[in-house]
Amino acid sequence: MQLPRLVRIARAYLLAIAFWYAIAVLMGVQYRPADQPLSWSWFLNLVLVQAIPHAFPFALWTPPIFFLVGRYINKSGKRFRYALVWALGAVPFVLLHTAIAWAIIPPQGDALHKLGSWSLQWWLEIVRTCFADDVQIYIAIVVAAHAYEYLKRARRQEAERLEYQQALAASELQALKMQLQPHFLFNTLHGIATLVDSDPETARAMILKLSNLLRTALDRDTADLIPLEDELRFASEYLDLETMRFGDRLKIDWRVAPETFHMLVPQMILQPLVENAVRHGVAPSRKGGWVEVAAANSDGVLTLRVRNSTDGKTSDGTGIGLRNVEARLKYLYSGEAHLALMFGGDRTATATLTLPALNSRSADIQGHPVQNIVEGKDPLCAFSSSTTNL
Repeated sequence: MQLPRLVRIARAYLLAIAFWYAIAVLMGVQYRPADQPLSWSWFLNLVLVQAIPHAFPFALWTPPIFFLVGRYINKSGKRFRYALVWALGAVPFVLLHTAIAWAIIPPQGDALHKLGSWSLQWWLEIVRTCFADDVQIYIAIVVAAHAYEYLKRARRQEAERLEYQQALAASELQALKMQLQPHFLFNTLHGIATLVDSDPETARAMILKLSNLLRTALDRDTADLIPLEDELRFASEYLDLETMRFGDRLKIDWRVAPETFHMLVPQMILQPLVENAVRHGVAPSRKGGWVEVAAANSDGVLTLRVRNSTDGKTSDGTGIGLRNVEARLKYLYSGEAHLALMFGGDRTATATLTLPALNSRSADIQGHPVQNIVEGKDPLCAFSSSTTNL
């Protein structure tokens, strides 16, 4: 017999003994003889002597009943036969319980003493007087055992359902991440195609830059969350690519608090937002525009903000990128993260992400190149660059 099984059996008997011992004490107090004065000596005698033999017989048979219910409950499909077997089980339960009580409880009262100590007549008298109570207790134990098994089954089914939902959410998250790559690749290649005839040198440089960017995306592991510094680096490389396309028409402004670099964020959560800012804000404008990326941590909430200029036109915000971001936030944070898209009267658009501030254990911003962005400056001070290397 293996040790874990012995431990389970010992725990079951300890729980049964504790339960029936408490019941025996309560019943002893309730049925105290009227002529018996309530005193500490009487109570100690009840707790240390009288309650033990009354609790032991029930505690002895409770774990086996729970075991039999757990083993044969799957055969309860034939209800009549199953109920009949448990109903007939009341007879051996009563006989065994009264036999143990007959063996360990001495006869009390003149009527029992006349039957003789530990005689057959005394046992039959115990069976006669205790039969109804023992049957009721037997039914209560059987019902409690079935309720316990159904509770375990419900908890197991709930755990399996949650496990299934987690597996489904993980697969859907993976599908959402895979959806971003071809969408991002198509849009970038479309932008490169516009320069092939007019500026072939820049187009070739953009293709090389794009290949490095895709290699970075493909080399990333399957972790859903990464440090913000890595996400900023990827977004910066993408914006460098767009800067090669738009030249002086695109200006990038970073407002990143240094304490946010090690916060965990979903992979490629900023890229769709900055891509959306460039495509719908800067690209349609003949004069170009600007994109501002900001990050701040306050009261356990990480706020990521992508703000950009517009030409006065507004978008309904139902593109693949934004829908993808909202879906990933739903699966990863279960309502604790939000995406808000707002259009200002000053011809600006702002996409704001609010996430739980989760720290990365292994992240270390000291000495990291991203530290140079805000070195010696206010944490939210801006720096302007079109080719910033994060």
